[in-house]
Amino acid sequence: MWMRVGRWLPAAGALASVLALAAVPVPGEARAETGRCGDPAARPWCDPSLTPERRTDLLLPRMTADEKIAMLAADDPFGGPLGGYFETAHADTNDGIGRLGIPPVYMADGPAGVRQGKATALPAPIALAAGFDREAATLYGRTVAWEARHRGNDVVFGPTVDVLRTPRNGRTFEGFGEDPHLSATLGVPWIEGAQSQGVMTAVKHMAVYTQETDRLSLGMTVDPRTLREIYLPPFEAAVKQGGTATVMCGFGKLNGRWACEDGAVLNDILRSEWGFQGYVASDHFAPKDAGDAANGGLDMELPVGFRYNAFMLKTAVSQGKVTQATVDGHVRNILRTMFRFGVFDRQAYPNDLTAIDRTASETAARRIEEAGITLLKNDGVLPLEAPGSIALIGRAAQESPSGHGSAQVVPFGTVSAQQGIARRAGAGARVSHTNGDDRAEAANLARQADVAIVFATDSQGEFFDKSCLTLQCGEPLRGDQDALISEVAKANPNTIVVLNTGGPVLTPWAGQVKGIVEAWYPGQEAGNALARVLYGDVDPGGRLPVTFPVNENDAPTSGNPAQYPGTNQNVTFSEGVMVGYRHYDSKGITPRFPFGHGLSYTTFRYSDLVAGTDSVKVTVTNTGSRKGIAVPQLYIGMPSPGVDVPQPPKQLKGFTKVTLAPGESTRVTFPLSSRSFAYWNEGAKAWKVADGCYRVLVGSSSREIAETATLGTCR
Repeated sequence: MWMRVGRWLPAAGALASVLALAAVPVPGEARAETGRCGDPAARPWCDPSLTPERRTDLLLPRMTADEKIAMLAADDPFGGPLGGYFETAHADTNDGIGRLGIPPVYMADGPAGVRQGKATALPAPIALAAGFDREAATLYGRTVAWEARHRGNDVVFGPTVDVLRTPRNGRTFEGFGEDPHLSATLGVPWIEGAQSQGVMTAVKHMAVYTQETDRLSLGMTVDPRTLREIYLPPFEAAVKQGGTATVMCGFGKLNGRWACEDGAVLNDILRSEWGFQGYVASDHFAPKDAGDAANGGLDMELPVGFRYNAFMLKTAVSQGKVTQATVDGHVRNILRTMFRFGVFDRQAYPNDLTAIDRTASETAARRIEEAGITLLKNDGVLPLEAPGSIALIGRAAQESPSGHGSAQVVPFGTVSAQQGIARRAGAGARVSHTNGDDRAEAANLARQADVAIVFATDSQGEFFDKSCLTLQCGEPLRGDQDALISEVAKANPNTIVVLNTGGPVLTPWAGQVKGIVEAWYPGQEAGNALARVLYGDVDPGGRLPVTFPVNENDAPTSGNPAQYPGTNQNVTFSEGVMVGYRHYDSKGITPRFPFGHGLSYTTFRYSDLVAGTDSVKVTVTNTGSRKGIAVPQLYIGMPSPGVDVPQPPKQLKGFTKVTLAPGESTRVTFPLSSRSFAYWNEGAKAWKVADGCYRVLVGSSSREIAETATLGTCR
């Protein structure tokens, strides 16, 4: 039962040429068309020639106290979990103020595609991360926003840039992996691509969000250096470089403060230090107290005004807990952002996606997946050379696995691996399939084929973490997939495993098979993309954005309940900056497949490394007989300024992606700045560059270093 008291309350209380469509608005640009705001003669804030700040100055005094409060929360009690399942159901809606020409704002979930009825299901964001490709990130954001716009939305919730701390995290698939530099570097073009379509982005979830277990009540203790070096850089880049319109705060408590009430982060760092001029929205039901949220930097509560409503906010103001100036400041942030992105000055976007040609979006889904498919092992079995018979084993061969929760997309249609492979194999090849439930049947089918391809999946999603990293408990409904793979490998020496997982899994059978392909959650073009990679029509373009361990206890936070999943709903980030591959390097643990790893169908040589403080240059040469993709990666080993500031052996500081013909060479440049060599000095509360020897390492992964140099004072 709900009632209206100024706000909802509980009762009693790809392609640029195709996607750059006509009439795509440019943020801040005056438009000739008649907007929804009204006549500037009667409403001077409707004049698009004025600055967003000036227009806000004119509008804000004309609003009543109730109207101001009404702007601070969305209005749809069915938003979020209940919204998005139908074409007309947005994730959230802020109704605006019709009396003053303030238009409504419609919002959609979108880190992996638009969750509003049916849409183009893009590969999971972790697959984008595996691409190590800025252009693909631009295409991804542009594709999501184009569809969000044609579903009538002004805001898309994405990208998710939370750095992965534990591979058991249920939302591993939704982010960009374990490295802050990679997450930051891909988040920026995602945002730029999306906002080029006239849709505002909501980068999420600030500031630290690393697990689903106890996420609503979790207390997280994170030291300032770890916060600055690991978890904040992707958000800093999103604000300073990407110009994101909005930031979404998440759940849990960071050092004793709820995420959406944390003034130390939202006011001091986000606004005062980084200069953020947009607005901060909450994840659903994240705020706990109206006064603390208002003072802590929250501008808009989603999905309804459970805390931000007339009764609670007026009470807080009357009791002196919140000033009217604070309330006005939050309204100002929202209005200024709407003016900046032209929401007042255009007509509402029509919800008309089903009537529009979606070819470009489908092409984007295939290209992004091809760029992210990662070849982990190849003992000469790939690329396929027209085998006469292929046995496909596993249910995922006939599906397109995806993660669950707010990042799950219902596709218009899918191309399964079986469909894609059968089409590419041609009429002369025999392609057979079994679901793998009966291991003896699967082994028999494999024995009769030239090549056997086993498809294995895990299960990930919002609300729950994985209980372990094995395929069996990672997806218990599929049975013992590890045993299935072993049985098939015994029956057919040419066995290939295709992993459709959202993150790292254990691969105890790695030595028994000839090929391992990580295809992630592949999106709706799964079959077409996979077939093109398996047959060598395109080179596998992916590199691991996450480390694959040999054993469960090798992974970060494993075996330490205080680190994960926590004790008494509290987690201590005592590993500090040793996250992801830094953990493996610092402890001397050999991974199964290291961060940055991925094979090509050709080979490359790195040479002539030249290192400086402003850039590092290296020559990359294709030494094989095929055209292929190289992903040169730059790591820096930094000196420790003291025993209380341990440094990981190496940190990713640059990467690029190049396609080279046989024998072709290219000179690659990694730009650097002082920040590339800096650490967070807790005493000075600033970035500092330590004296000492800096090791410069370039190679094809974090463990496959081809060229080294030094900078600084070295002995």
